[in-house]
Amino acid sequence: MIYTDHHVHTRFSPDSSADIESYLLRAKALGLTSVMFTDHADFGTGDELFKDLIDYEGYFNHMKTLEKAYGIPIRVGVEVGYEKNHRGAIDEFLHRFDFDFVIASIHYGDGMDFYLGDFFYGKTQEEAYYRYFEILLEMVENFTNYEVVGHLDYITRYGPFEQKKYRYRDFKEIIDEILKGIIARQRGIEVNTSGLRGLLGVTFPGEEVLRRYLELGGRTITIGSDAHFNEDYYAGVLDEVDRLKALGYTGISAFEKRKEKFYPIEFKRKSLGYE
Repeated sequence: MIYTDHHVHTRFSPDSSADIESYLLRAKALGLTSVMFTDHADFGTGDELFKDLIDYEGYFNHMKTLEKAYGIPIRVGVEVGYEKNHRGAIDEFLHRFDFDFVIASIHYGDGMDFYLGDFFYGKTQEEAYYRYFEILLEMVENFTNYEVVGHLDYITRYGPFEQKKYRYRDFKEIIDEILKGIIARQRGIEVNTSGLRGLLGVTFPGEEVLRRYLELGGRTITIGSDAHFNEDYYAGVLDEVDRLKALGYTGISAFEKRKEKFYPIEFKRKSLGYE
């Protein structure tokens, strides 16, 4: 199988205690040809938990040891928490290490954390979501040292609103600017399945945005579970392969040494025993 989960966190991420070895055993049981890990590296965060970066020299060595022990290739990626005032530090960090894959995500804005909720104080839902998209657009227009944008409409996960979902048409203009900017710079997006495991019951981004990305000429797309727990590894990946095919996508992207490989969607669930 070639559809590797491209967004996975381990115990090396501050918000995860997931066991790497369990991931490797699960991947081998699924018949995957490689494993990708994308632990957090957040810049500009006010959360003390995320301020210290991993000892990456030790991290890479540990992954090489596990790769040999378990007999499955391990790709070392990273999810960068982007903040515009730390752009130089992010570039310096990414040039120091030989990552296979970089996800660029917005986890906080204007010095405030989405998870902690302070970003939403004093804002209507429309104001909060629009400001988030403005921050994301700034990243897309001024930063290219990544392969895909992580969970593009992540803001909906944490908004303190009765109805957290949004309508694409209400933010169409700025979302289209973001998608066009990504495509023009030859970058991509991910389908993040973590929202399917929560109350929202949607992927990030949802179907309308995925369809629009394709209409605008988007090609590079990965699928990631955003697992922080071993039991969530690979969750929803196969369903999203099917859905992307139904939407008109012809292939899925995968990365190694920050180079894209494009795999045509030829997968049939029944032939692999998944139905």
